[in-house]
Amino acid sequence: MNELVVTFFQQDIVWGNAEANRHCVEETLAAAPKSDLFVVPETFTTGFGDHMAALAEEQEGPTLQWTRRMAAQYDLLFVGTWIVMDAGKIYNRLHWVYPDGTFGTYDKGHTFRVSGEADQIARGTRREVFEWRGWKIKPAVCYDLRFPKWLRNDNMGYDLLLLCANWPGSRHEAWTTLLKARAIENQCYVVGCNRAGTDGAGIPYTGDSAIIDYKGFVLPGTTATLDKEKLNTFREHWPFYLDFD
Repeated sequence: MNELVVTFFQQDIVWGNAEANRHCVEETLAAAPKSDLFVVPETFTTGFGDHMAALAEEQEGPTLQWTRRMAAQYDLLFVGTWIVMDAGKIYNRLHWVYPDGTFGTYDKGHTFRVSGEADQIARGTRREVFEWRGWKIKPAVCYDLRFPKWLRNDNMGYDLLLLCANWPGSRHEAWTTLLKARAIENQCYVVGCNRAGTDGAGIPYTGDSAIIDYKGFVLPGTTATLDKEKLNTFREHWPFYLDFD
């Protein structure tokens, strides 16, 4: 499949209210264009803060069951993170959920020590790449964006980098700059889905979510069609990856 239709939802997350947040996303999905992939922000059911650990779900909890229903109903891949308790540890876990109910996970590799996330959330140790409708996709979460070695696209192993985030407005310039940098240096599409609004701790978010092509250009709107044939042609003409350090 050469084309992939991607939609992101720049959600204003209701602090600590998973049911309200799932309902908001469900309403948005119902009104969204037909897509292959739908992305929501980091910790979309709770918001990001000191309260997260207390709201952790079991892996097979209500949010996974709900996302399975959404993926099946709209025949798409649903991508987002929520807090999961697994084997006695708590993870900020990104999930990609297929229409048939199967799913994969990636645990946030870089927990944000400045906010205290690293004190309550276990750090993931595995990098992941998965496939969907002929596209190779790399998942990442928020603070991971600052670590280019962690996201390095060795041997062009992925076509699309997905970032789910709660990135505050006070650092929006870093967010927008690094999204473009990761697209350009890795010769891939990038989708950065950030939350909007003000959270329960009074921290404002400007969103600045974007779909960015392999040249670093922002594609307009919240839905875009990605073209793998054009991506591969660009890589063949400009094989910068052959000179990676």
